[in-house]
Amino acid sequence: MGKIIALANQKGGVGKTTSSINLAASLAVLDYKTLLVDADPQANSTSGIGYDPRTIKDSIYECIINQTDPHVAIQHTETPNLDLLPAHIDLVGAEIEMINLTDREYKMKAVLDKVIDEYDFIIIDCSPSLGLITINALTAANSVIVPVQCEYFALEGLGKLLNTIKIVQNRLNTNLDIEGILLTMYDVRLRLSNQVVEEVRSHFEDLVFDTIIQRNTRLSEAPSFGMSVIMHDANCKGAINYLNLAREIIRKNGLMTTEETASTATV
Repeated sequence: MGKIIALANQKGGVGKTTSSINLAASLAVLDYKTLLVDADPQANSTSGIGYDPRTIKDSIYECIINQTDPHVAIQHTETPNLDLLPAHIDLVGAEIEMINLTDREYKMKAVLDKVIDEYDFIIIDCSPSLGLITINALTAANSVIVPVQCEYFALEGLGKLLNTIKIVQNRLNTNLDIEGILLTMYDVRLRLSNQVVEEVRSHFEDLVFDTIIQRNTRLSEAPSFGMSVIMHDANCKGAINYLNLAREIIRKNGLMTTEETASTATV
């Protein structure tokens, strides 16, 4: 049975979609069968991995609203071991359509339960809101990663998100854990970036990942080519950062072999 990890933050521009795509791709190239679920109506994970959302006929929307079998909607990607459950603009209306449904918070869980045994990891890219689709993702997930940018107002809204996670833990998904807080958009040249790192680590201590995602040109340009940074330039700083994050998660979940642990120590 695979592990489902949601990436969530209601604040936009924190590197959530970038992290979803590249964490999923990194896990895949490390030989873990991975499914990337695009649960954002903007469908940036879908386009960022090489699919045009306008040509998608079956998506996470059809799976949730019309009970379409997710196997019909899942697409293979050019990255070995990486599949995509895409999104398109119709997902915008899903929250309204779900309002009167019974067990509306569990619709995504019902979809992913049908494929969970086929993957080692399922990564969900949530929308930048705390709406019903994000609640669905948190209810379906085993854990949540919270991306936080190393910029001013980094902690703004984080308390609200953590409160929402606590509500989901209490009422809908008692097994939901916080996988970690991920610091993104780090610029080694800026004093502010270092201040934010110190502030977040002093507030949240062990919850913060050791790996920090640095600003990187290759990382920014990869989505315009419809591919992850791993496939775009495996040797760039951004690719190395996300591979290290993937290894940290694998190690944290007790999945890393002694051989892999030794190779990680040399990176």
